[in-house]
Amino acid sequence: MASNALRTGLSIGGGVLERYADWLPLTEATPCITLGEGSTPLVRAESLERATGADEVWLKLELCNPTGSFKDRGMVVAVAKAVEQSASAVLCASTGNTSASAAAYAARCGLRAFVLVPEGRIAQGKLAQAAAHGARVLAVDGNFDDALRLAQELTDQLPLALVNSVNPYRIEGQKTAAMEIVDSLGDAPDLHCIPVGNAGNITAYWKGYCEYFHAEIASRRPRMLGVQAAGAAPLVHGHPVEKPETIATAIRIGAPASWDGAIAARDESEGAIISTTDEQILDAYRMLADAEGVFCEPASAASVAGMLARHGDGSLAGQRVVCTITGHGLKDPERAVESVTADVVEIDSDFAQAVAAIEEGLQ
Repeated sequence: MASNALRTGLSIGGGVLERYADWLPLTEATPCITLGEGSTPLVRAESLERATGADEVWLKLELCNPTGSFKDRGMVVAVAKAVEQSASAVLCASTGNTSASAAAYAARCGLRAFVLVPEGRIAQGKLAQAAAHGARVLAVDGNFDDALRLAQELTDQLPLALVNSVNPYRIEGQKTAAMEIVDSLGDAPDLHCIPVGNAGNITAYWKGYCEYFHAEIASRRPRMLGVQAAGAAPLVHGHPVEKPETIATAIRIGAPASWDGAIAARDESEGAIISTTDEQILDAYRMLADAEGVFCEPASAASVAGMLARHGDGSLAGQRVVCTITGHGLKDPERAVESVTADVVEIDSDFAQAVAAIEEGLQ
């Protein structure tokens, strides 16, 4: 009954479940829900082409998804399958974006949502989203890794659907971003740069590229460049980080759940996983906003920071590069206020003063 009702909720143009149905593990009983996720813009970044010497640099703007992050692609599949399996509630651990997405899709389907977040270590914009969608928030005294362990224990014992990226349906949905890139460009890029926290996204992109390659829709697979923050770089160090620290809260994770998938993506693509400092991430964050008009959360800028750090010497000449921009800047407005100096000039309601201020700004 619920399934039939949910099937009436298609948006014009469809979402991930409709557009990529042939590539997803759907059945006749899977409700075709959507909030309009997917079909995000791929925008050319000329300032980054000049900075790296690349022939083409494209930004995959996953911040344009309904809740402002890439999580919606996987969440729509995970929640649809939860409904198919008659779940009454979903649960996740989150640094913020997963909780916002889980809460939104649960609300869409009439499910309860429970989210576990590290107490005091989540951007307020993300917490506000989860609360607005009616989720019950459990603030855990610990970091994300502690919250995820607890979430797994709870879903082992309680009739709740775990919708973190350890849920394979999340990976299935997120792989569609790679497919969209091939659909837009006509082939896979030479290099794909992506932030890495819990490592589900790099795992998913590689899966999407591989499936299109094996289906001969793409003629090649890209090298994958995963980028972690220096203070939360377990994949770079080769061991978990007990107390990860970085201003990029979305990738402040010390023990990635999709560790093996990320390593496979790195090795099979002949790519790399590197780390960048918080300063490099914030420099890229400001550059994207100032030179490209893209306002993203700091973790998103890690993809660009990594590309600049590794390929700022012109070694990308003749290469086509895609950088995933994972989440919107309004997810973490406090960071923007702290990191950017606003150009504010106070004037009276006076024409001459306004002209003078404008002329000064044009100099």
